[in-house]
Amino acid sequence: MTPGPGPASGAPSRSLAAALAEGTVVLDGGLSNQLEAQGCDLSDALWSARLLADGPGQIEAAHTAYVRAGAQVLITASYQASFEGFARRGIGGEAAAGLFARSVELARRAAGAVDRDVWVAASVGPYGAVTADGAEYRGRYGLTVRELERFHRPRIEALAAAGPDALALETVPDMDEARALLRVAGEYGLPVWLSYTVSGGRTRAGQPLDEAFGLARGRDEVIAVGVNCCDPAEAEAAVRAAVEATGRPAVAYPNSGEHWDAASGSWTGDATFDPGRVAAWRAAGARLVGGCCRVGPAEIARLAEAEGEGAEGEGRGAW
Repeated sequence: MTPGPGPASGAPSRSLAAALAEGTVVLDGGLSNQLEAQGCDLSDALWSARLLADGPGQIEAAHTAYVRAGAQVLITASYQASFEGFARRGIGGEAAAGLFARSVELARRAAGAVDRDVWVAASVGPYGAVTADGAEYRGRYGLTVRELERFHRPRIEALAAAGPDALALETVPDMDEARALLRVAGEYGLPVWLSYTVSGGRTRAGQPLDEAFGLARGRDEVIAVGVNCCDPAEAEAAVRAAVEATGRPAVAYPNSGEHWDAASGSWTGDATFDPGRVAAWRAAGARLVGGCCRVGPAEIARLAEAEGEGAEGEGRGAW
């Protein structure tokens, strides 16, 4: 196993796992929607990752907006980043590795905007995100676990070298990709969380959640398991399933409740994200809570306020 990096400058005073053992920790919301609110064009296939090269200040400003709203964990702008994607823009391997590192550095700098612990989680999005065709909501790419490992390894290596506090293996649509991500992430000595995107009480590829979450059972590096970028109505049941399957704290950061239409490149339907749901997520075993796509700083501020009100009666040291 390759040792993880030492503490980065400005790193929190305690580990994220230790914080989860004490109570609920608030994640940020959707980075892309905040960037769009700042006037950024994200129509490129690299999505928010394009701004690592073209507008890093915008990314830092978006992170800062979430920190000031009350977020305690910032997820980096590397979700849709890949060496292959950067290469298509004429960015070579060494420069691309620098952009992965920059994603961690920008979040770390934004964390310094407040005088409290703020953790940085390096986003490792699924293969389907990098194809930029909505495949992360389908899974079943036709790739083997080994092929997925080969794809994710250089991304994870570059991010781990930058010294984040954790790796966020997020928006995972199926068990094959979860297997690949867990195997590779386990080589780098960093805490990780595993988060599926789900629909109808199953993974997007249709697998039972107890089996999907069970892949993380017994893996010491996994500090939380759960769901993200799903309908908020799915979160509570999924959290219960994650805790039952793994005995670990759960993570829950659903999207706004709208639905992504990959063909039109737009969101449809009504927003149903309600920060008041955090109490139910917490009661079900969630310890990392926040929002994903279309959930902005205003919603995170209300969620942080609701979490603060509920934390006084929350049990400590359950994990």
